[in-house]
Order: sequence, then structure tokens, then C-alpha cells
Amino acid sequence: MAFDLAELESRLWAAADELRANSTLKSSEYSVPVLGLIFLRFAELRFSNVAHELTAEPSTSRRSIGPVDFKARGVPYLPAEARFAYLLHLSESADIGRALNDAMGAIEEANEDLRGVLPRSYGTLENRMLVELLKLMNSIPDDVSGDAFGLIYEYFLGNFAITEGQKGGEFFTPSSIVRLIVEIIEPFHGRIYDPACGSGGMFVQSARFVERHAHRPADELSVFGQERVSETVRLAKMNLAVHGLAGDIREANSYYDDLHGAVGAFDFVMANPPFNVNRVDRERLRDDKARYPFGVPGTDNANYLWIQLFYSSLNDTGRAGFVMANSAGDARGAESLIRRDLINSGAVDAVVAVGPNFFYTVPLAVTLWFLDRSKLGSAREDTVLFIDARSIYRQLDRAHRDFTDEQLEFLANVVRLYRGAQIEERLGSAPLMSHRFPEGRYVDVPGFCRCVDRATIAGHGWSLNPARYVGVDGTALADVDHAEQFEALHEEFLRLTGEAHVLEEQISTIAAAVYEALA
Repeated sequence: MAFDLAELESRLWAAADELRANSTLKSSEYSVPVLGLIFLRFAELRFSNVAHELTAEPSTSRRSIGPVDFKARGVPYLPAEARFAYLLHLSESADIGRALNDAMGAIEEANEDLRGVLPRSYGTLENRMLVELLKLMNSIPDDVSGDAFGLIYEYFLGNFAITEGQKGGEFFTPSSIVRLIVEIIEPFHGRIYDPACGSGGMFVQSARFVERHAHRPADELSVFGQERVSETVRLAKMNLAVHGLAGDIREANSYYDDLHGAVGAFDFVMANPPFNVNRVDRERLRDDKARYPFGVPGTDNANYLWIQLFYSSLNDTGRAGFVMANSAGDARGAESLIRRDLINSGAVDAVVAVGPNFFYTVPLAVTLWFLDRSKLGSAREDTVLFIDARSIYRQLDRAHRDFTDEQLEFLANVVRLYRGAQIEERLGSAPLMSHRFPEGRYVDVPGFCRCVDRATIAGHGWSLNPARYVGVDGTALADVDHAEQFEALHEEFLRLTGEAHVLEEQISTIAAAVYEALA
């Protein structure tokens, strides 16, 4: 690549953020229009390249070139009024916002798969700002590859997630977390589903995984998603388009709606669902035994609804990987019974504890759960692999962490060893592997990983908390993160308090009924 992508991303973001800082716009009002312009610039370059190729071909040189020719090459057709050359040369006195809205409408009209996707909110931005943004996006070099455009789009998504705070966490999962999930479930080929798909990061990283293994994602993967927020659905569809992917992403509330006929339908399920959601109408779900096969929990917490959705969406050989609140691994009451039944199904494959500060909007540590329905009948059917990866990270700044490529590959390789599969070392994990597993086979490592049978898990109250099983290695005692422990305890306190409120309401209802019967 003839340019420094990191420098380009940083320069583009700094300029765009400065424009916002000097306006009255909130980040949430600014993010979608800006992402729409990144998409437009990407579409413009792809359109121009294909137009040049088509013009040079003898088969098209004697006839007019139209939308069908571009669609055949997987490239959006851009009408004249939607091209940068036209928009950049509008006078500054023109209504730029209206022109951009019209441009997005014209693109949707010419490309059926983009209908309802592109932003139409440019009228809320001042002419001066729109002119500067158009110039800024036009400064992206013409030789930028499609993959680089995807990375620019993700860079902006991540920065908008930071500036939007808690709301940002609803649409963006940091790439380190997504990549680890993808590396462990290995979606080489098949149907992928994310019922809480946000901006589509799981799909993008799955496509990259396929590309790294020398295959075309479009030939290997079929993408399906559901997302509750309409604006986020548009972000996801633009994200797929910028990465040259197609998918069936629909607006729906996944607790109640199954627009893809998901039960038993997918090879892979990946998700980062919202944690500890309350006020889900559980009565609407009680009869849905197909999607919630282990029952609806009595507690007012949706974690175990999500877990069952992921499980029930897998086919007989399917794998799932998802982010879950730490408290879910030790949740009591009805949730522990659901967890028991899930473990007894034989599908729970691995659980990985990840330390705090990986997410941009909350500092809490999380746990990654992995299901594999193909392990029934195998030597792993009765076991679960627990990994405590809280000490593995790269510190980006005071408040943020991620995984290096070597660390990601190393953690995925531990699971591969446990599965008896071939490890990978293309990302530089060989030194880490030889240090922890010098004989090249899986062994329990105190303080880091342990393979645990079902009877042992039952003896620990069906807990899926890695820290209960892996122990400590003796050298890590001085590095105990007390802030992390406090956060985990506080989260557990809030969960138990919520359960207490539910029980209090149930007791009050029963007492009132008894009093009424006696009156």
C-alpha cells in the first residue's frame, strides 16, 4: 500500500471531529451522515474503476453502459447526480444538504439492495460543514483498496462509539473481541447468524478470516442478522457494502421475532448481546419451546434468553461464540437450572474470561462462551475448556486494551489443541505456544487453562466461571486487579437486588390474593 493507513485514518478522523466540535451537533447526529459519505467515496472509486474497465471492453464499447453492467460486477451504480465530481462542483450557495439527500435517494433507486439503507439527514448539517466533509473524503487517495476503505469505516465506527458513550456500545464491538470469537469458532463455510448484529462487525471479521485462508467470502459465507434499532440496521448494511459483502439484515426485536426461521438453521452464531436487560415480556415467550428449549427464567434478566437463542439457532454441527456478562456464569435460581441443562446437552465447548477495558464504553471484564453441537459423541462431549485470559492483553492507553495478533492466535490455538485440531502460527504465536505447551499438545496450565468434566462442574453448582477451575499460578497473586473484582461484585449485587425486587413483587401479589380470599 503506497500510503500510511494509520496516518490517513487519524488525519481523516481529526479533521471530521474538529468540524463537529465547531458545530452545535451531537455526535449521534453527526456519525451517520459522515459514515454515509465514507460509503459514497468508496462507491465512487469502485464505480470509476469498473466504468473504465467496461469502456475498454469491446463488448460494451458499441452500446451504452448501464446499471446492469455494474450489478454484474458487484458494484453499486451511481447516477450522475450522486458522483463526487458533481457534488464537489456545486456552488457553496447551493443547498448541499438537499443535493446529498437526493444523491443518496438516486443511489437507492438504482440499486435495489441499498434501498432504505443510506442516510437522508444531510439537511441537518450546515452547508459549510458539508462542503468541508466532501473535500475531506475526496482527499482519500484513488488507489485505496476496498479493504482499506473497510478499515477506515471501522475506525470511524469505533471512534464514534467512544464519543457516544453507552449508546456507542450498542452498535460497536471492539475488533479484538470479535476476532477472538471468529478465530475460535472458525467460520470457514456456511450460514452465519447474529440476532443482535449491531453494525455488523461479526460478519466483517468472519469474511476476513475466510480471506486469510485464501477463499472468497462471497463464495463461502451467507450472512443473516437481526437488529432492533433501525439506524443501526443501516450502519450494518453500509458496513457490509463497504467491505464488498452482501447479507440479509432485518430490523426486529429478537426476543419476540424470528424473521429468518433461525431454529436449527445456522452453521455459526456470533453475537454481543446487551447484558442484564430487564422488562422483557416473558409471558410472550413461555410457549416458544423451540427458541427457548430450557425454559424462560423467572428472574427479570434476559441473559439466559439470549443464550438459548444462540443455542437453538445452531444446526446439529453448528458452533456459536458470544460475549456474556461475568455474572451469568454463576447466576443462581432458575438461571442455574437452565445452565445445568445447557451443560448437560454437551454443547458447551469453551469459556474464556477476558479482562476489563476491552470495550470502549464500559470498563467491565466479560466472558466469552463457545458452543459446539458437533462435539456430541466425541471425546470432548463430557468436558468444557476453561481459559482465564485476564492477564493477556496489550495496553493501548490508560483506559483501553486489546489483543495483539500473536495473542489472538495463541488463545485460539489453545482451543485448537484441546479439540485435537491443527494449530496456526502465521500471526506469530509460535513463541507463546512453545512456552506454554512445549510438547505441542494440550495440557492443563495452572492459573491459565483447565479441561473440566461435567461431574466436576456439577460439584461447583454448574458454574461456568473460569476462575473457579483454573486456579492461580502463584506468580500472578501480586497482580490481582482489585478494581476489576469490585466491579464484578457490584454487578452481582445489582443482579441479586433485581431478583429481590422481583420476589418482593411476587410475595406482595400472593399476599394480596390471600388477604382478598380471607376478607
